[in-house]
Amino acid sequence: APRSRNEPARRVPRRDRYRFQLRPHNPDHKAPGTKDLVYLESSPGFCEKNPRLGIPGTHGRTCNDTSIGVDGCDLMCCGRGYRTQTMYVVERCN
Repeated sequence: APRSRNEPARRVPRRDRYRFQLRPHNPDHKAPGTKDLVYLESSPGFCEKNPRLGIPGTHGRTCNDTSIGVDGCDLMCCGRGYRTQTMYVVERCN
């Protein structure tokens, strides 16, 4: 586990499949320590739809601005913020 949640993970290149030596991807950064969080590949973006990876995306999806549940905008957008759009729909009555 990282020492602090405020410390970012460090990217390390994968050179040898069977023998890992953790060196920073950027040579200007210090080598990661035993408690540092590291990653080998960048994570995919989860905001945009990616059917190949099974990611539905969040862009353009409808959410409930007032809900604190899974349909709520804040939870669906992972607290990153969102834009609301008010739509007026005229429907014919029976």
